[in-house]
Amino acid sequence: MVRLDLGSVVLRRMKEDDIEAVKALIKEGCEGTENRIILHLLTRPLALLMLATLSSILRFLVHSFLVALLIPVFLCILYLKLTIPRSMGILGSTRPYWDYLGSCYQAESEPDLPNPHAAKARLVTNQDKARRRKKAKEQEKGKTKEKAVEDDLRERARVAGEVWLADGDGEVLGCVARDGWSRDGVYRICRLVVQSWYKREGVGRLLVQSLEAKARQSGIHRVYAHVPFPSKVGEAFFRKLGYRLQGETAGVEDEEEEEDYEEPEKGWLGFPVTKVFVKDL
Repeated sequence: MVRLDLGSVVLRRMKEDDIEAVKALIKEGCEGTENRIILHLLTRPLALLMLATLSSILRFLVHSFLVALLIPVFLCILYLKLTIPRSMGILGSTRPYWDYLGSCYQAESEPDLPNPHAAKARLVTNQDKARRRKKAKEQEKGKTKEKAVEDDLRERARVAGEVWLADGDGEVLGCVARDGWSRDGVYRICRLVVQSWYKREGVGRLLVQSLEAKARQSGIHRVYAHVPFPSKVGEAFFRKLGYRLQGETAGVEDEEEEEDYEEPEKGWLGFPVTKVFVKDL
C-alpha cells in the first residue's frame, strides 16, 4: 500500500461542491457512535434503577417476566434513537444538523491553511495536474446549488462556523469543523473525521494542528475539542496532540478552569455524552 504524501494535501474551506462528499464522510464517521452512546446511557445507575422500577410495575400487568423486562428497554432505545440526533448532534457538535451551506459562505475567498509538509511534497507532473483538474470537473457535474439570500446566508454562516477539508488530488480525505458557537478568544472544534482508507496517515493530526496555527494567528488562546463519550480512540488522539481532559490541571499551579469552563453535551436524563478536552495555545 502506497503511503499518503502529506505534502500534497491541500487544507481548504469546504465549498458547495464538497457538501455531498462531506455528508458521506461524516455519515461514515458516525457509524456505531449512536449505538455506543445509547449503551452508555442505558448502563448508568440511575437509568438502570428506572428500568427496574418500570419492569416491576409492568410485572403486575403482564404475565411474562421477560416481556416486562424487555418492554421498558425497547421503549428507551426507541426514544433515544429518535431524540439523540436532536439533543446532542453527532461527533461533538452542539447542533443536530449542520448547516452545510452556511459553512460554505465566502469559502472561495478564504486562504488555505498552511501545510508544514508542503516543502517535502513530491514533484507533480503536468499529467498529474491535468488528471486532478479532470477529476475535479467530473465531481462538479450533476450537482445543484442551493440559492439563498445574501443577508440570510451571512447570518447562517456566523452560526454554522467553518468546515475545513484535507484535499488530496480532488478527493476529500478528512474534515474538521470550527463550531460557530465558539466564544471570543476560544475555538471549539468538533466533527473530526478521516476516511477509513487514510486513517493513521497523519491526516487528522494535520487538520487539527493547522487549525490551531490559524487560531494562534487570530489571537485565540484556548481550543476546546468535544469527543463522544465512549470514544477511547478519540480521547487518545487528542491527548497525543497535547490536549488534556477539562478539569485536569496537568501540574499547572494557580490554573483557572472556572473562567472558560466548557459545558459538555448532555443527553437523556442529563447524562454527559461528550468529554471536553482543552489545550492552551
